[in-house]
Amino acid sequence: MRYLQQFLIFFFPICVTFLSFGQQTVEQVIPSNNSDNKGVSLVILGTAQDAGSPHIACEKQCCTALFENQIRSRKVVSLGVVDARAKKTFLFEATPDMAVQLRDLRTHSGFKNTDIPDGIFLTHAHIGHYTGLMYLGKEATNAKQVPVYAMPKMARFLENNGPWGQLVSNQNIVLKPLQDKQESHLTPDLKVVPFMVPHRDEYSETAGYKIIGPNKSALFIPDIDKWEKWQTVIVLEIEKVDYAFLDATFYDAAEINNRDISEIPHPFVIESMGLFENIPSAEKEKIHFIHFNHTSPLLNVASEQSKEVLKKGFGIAEKGLKLEL
Repeated sequence: MRYLQQFLIFFFPICVTFLSFGQQTVEQVIPSNNSDNKGVSLVILGTAQDAGSPHIACEKQCCTALFENQIRSRKVVSLGVVDARAKKTFLFEATPDMAVQLRDLRTHSGFKNTDIPDGIFLTHAHIGHYTGLMYLGKEATNAKQVPVYAMPKMARFLENNGPWGQLVSNQNIVLKPLQDKQESHLTPDLKVVPFMVPHRDEYSETAGYKIIGPNKSALFIPDIDKWEKWQTVIVLEIEKVDYAFLDATFYDAAEINNRDISEIPHPFVIESMGLFENIPSAEKEKIHFIHFNHTSPLLNVASEQSKEVLKKGFGIAEKGLKLEL
């Protein structure tokens, strides 16, 4: 199944292949007709780290060509969830790419006549995860009472700091505070469980989410410092779900040899693969690495590192991937 999925990603007619410095990158376009979607489904709307790809002021080979020929699939990490029966859509993360991602989510739904979702879930207050809320303000859509789900500290940050507080006072958004490990029932077929994870919490706590459909569930942890810092055992959490989208910001330490890693801790992909090395193949297949720094070789599906990840039985998240829940 894993290899069939990769074959379709490479060769399905809606995909376009790009070449950049001899590296192959895949762009996926979400189909405009989604009539087969009758239940709850999840779609990946972006996979890049907060600052995107190309990255501001980057002079490295990973970005130089992209400034001239941008790849539309390089969007900041985000998930969309559609409940076709309830005719509702939900967005996970309000990224700087939110305008395009909301249109993708609308197209995926097959029933929406507006880009505005029925709710937005935030993980934390780092730039790639909440700043897209600005597009809901009066300078842009001037949206009306969009539910924004956030943990308590995150909600207070938005309410008490400009310009975000203006979204609240103008009722562009309505804050829906969440509590650690308490379910939110969004529709009869869809619920979400937030949970705390250790991360650099300058302005807010950091949340991950379990997204639960009528048949399957997904784990979403785009940011965490290190797995061993979490009081929860990640392997056990993977066993409880059908899909796991996990922090893969950096492949290894060599990738960021110009930065102090203590300032930006994340589990290296090679560390995660080592941690998950002895779990059953069926468990490995659940894992989709996501949230790639612009330097990550996993953004290039033809890289040796990408081939190694797939060879070991893990998945690499791709924009446009759709999964039934």
